[in-house]
Amino acid sequence: MEHEDVEIRRSRRRRRTVSAYRDGGRTIVLMPAGFTAAQERTWVATMVAKLEAKDRRARPNDEQLAARARKLSRTYLGGHAEPSSVRWVTNQNTRWGSCTPSEGTIRLSTRLQGMPAYVVDYVLVHELAHLLVAGHGPRFWALVAAYPRTERARGFLDGVSLAKGLPDLDASEETDVLEDDVLADDGPADDEV
Repeated sequence: MEHEDVEIRRSRRRRRTVSAYRDGGRTIVLMPAGFTAAQERTWVATMVAKLEAKDRRARPNDEQLAARARKLSRTYLGGHAEPSSVRWVTNQNTRWGSCTPSEGTIRLSTRLQGMPAYVVDYVLVHELAHLLVAGHGPRFWALVAAYPRTERARGFLDGVSLAKGLPDLDASEETDVLEDDVLADDGPADDEV
């Protein structure tokens, strides 16, 4: 049985397990060769639904992203960072997120969609911290450090940046730290990761 976007691959070695994954625009469902047509229909529907739920979790919409930001603010920043809007944007090709503290807006690059949730959460915490401290000085990093997976997420993003030939974001943050020494953490009004 073959569907227009679902490919079923039966295996004689499989006895009871069913698995599924995405391959480009197709869904591949692996199942035992001995399953009946009824079992196949049931398992294809089940596995497609599971993959769709996983996709939704990995790619929250703007409303879900804003709700996540509010929860992260409460959990790690005492609820002090209150963004007026949080949304995905397609025009950030060299940064993961940006924040305009004067307006309370946070924008995340759609390039983050599909990355592990802890990475998206880190970028949200980073931008939320900018609502409280504009620059990348010691006060800012103390706020961000409240998120327990900061270093792991930064390492993940550094690896992605290196693999894709993107600019070294840590180098630009070094400049911001120097500016912060002069600006006493009252850095520029628009800050970004």
